[in-house]
Amino acid sequence: MIFFKQYEKRMEMKRIDATIQATKIGAVTEAITGIVGGFSIMEGKGRGSGARQEMRSGRGTGTITAEYNHVAIVSTVVDDSDVEKISSAIANAAFTGKGGDGIIVVSNVENVMNIATKKSGPEAL
Repeated sequence: MIFFKQYEKRMEMKRIDATIQATKIGAVTEAITGIVGGFSIMEGKGRGSGARQEMRSGRGTGTITAEYNHVAIVSTVVDDSDVEKISSAIANAAFTGKGGDGIIVVSNVENVMNIATKKSGPEAL
């Protein structure tokens, strides 16, 4: 069985990976639900241009700067025609106006396959 036989239909697909502050997960997922077919969220630690959190140490007399910030990566694959709309929705929902709001990366996707339906290409989305 050839899973990726729809190369003849050459619709462009893009992967959007948005690294955002973990506190903005709810706002971002609310903004893109209904626009995208589905998405994944991975939480972790990151370090970028934004300020890192200050924490009290010991008995509260000193402070320590956290080495990393808590971040989330929201990842989805979409039709090329939806990239601007989805990127704008993510950027608006994640915006605080301070450094460290995050970054959105858009990359080309050759093909996808839905494991349950065996559909590939844009039909899999």
